[in-house]
Amino acid sequence: MRIGIDLGGTKTEAVLMAADSRLLARERLPTPKDDYAGQLAVIKILVARMETLAGQSGLPVGIGHPGTLVPTTGRIKNANSQCLNGQRLQADLEALLQRPLRLANDADCLAVSEAVDGAGAGASSVFAVILGTGVGGGWVVNGRRVSGPNGICGEWGHNPLPWPDPAWGEVPGPRHWDGLHGSIEAWLSGPGLAADAERLSGVARSGEAVVQAAEAGEPLAESALQRYEHRLARALASVINLADPEVIVLGGGLSRLSRWYQTVPQLWGQWVFSDVVLTRLVPAQHGDSSGVRGAAWLWP
Repeated sequence: MRIGIDLGGTKTEAVLMAADSRLLARERLPTPKDDYAGQLAVIKILVARMETLAGQSGLPVGIGHPGTLVPTTGRIKNANSQCLNGQRLQADLEALLQRPLRLANDADCLAVSEAVDGAGAGASSVFAVILGTGVGGGWVVNGRRVSGPNGICGEWGHNPLPWPDPAWGEVPGPRHWDGLHGSIEAWLSGPGLAADAERLSGVARSGEAVVQAAEAGEPLAESALQRYEHRLARALASVINLADPEVIVLGGGLSRLSRWYQTVPQLWGQWVFSDVVLTRLVPAQHGDSSGVRGAAWLWP
């Protein structure tokens, strides 16, 4: 057995996984916002509870987290949960839990889970995308996670939105928390969708509320979703042009809209440098559990 932890911006989830990948137990707790010590404490509580249910201690623990672990310093950077940035997350958790740990970016964990036994199983290359509070990506080739010397492989959300349209206010685009304008994350995250819908309608509401309004037939909310899928198609076309993955898997809260899987492949051919696009766009098979399962899979 092994334990997987998904440290999210709003919740932290733990699972106890059997050797055959069955989930034997799972639990979620709220993630203390802007409280690094509190987040470490929540992870310790969840690990203890999983081990109590397992009847064993010292189990292998894999952890998915926002941002990147800098190889040269051991510190976190680029996390949208900004209290993590600059912290020695792995070292602090290893001291707290008294064992070696394996950590990876949360999008990398999604990619691992879906490539091993999910929507991308059997594919030679899988690019996995998180569309949630932030926008991240992970890349698995021939069953192995690609990390890169800087630990940032797949961080497409921090690239600028490709082929920007001035008529839609995409030049220079909204200022992101990293100080740059017009990033993919600033447009395609849940808060990005909410902000764009507010610019259209003048009504402040969450991304989830925008989706619900569109489904109820509100024209301005529907217009916001059409702009969103157009931007998603452009952003994914740039991934296909660069990496040409066999499968692109979407995870995160905004991945649940079934319309993306029809409309986005119909749109992205305008920008993909190929007459035929064979890349498949699919939802994460394991849904909300995919990231935490991938964290557990960090151990062989």
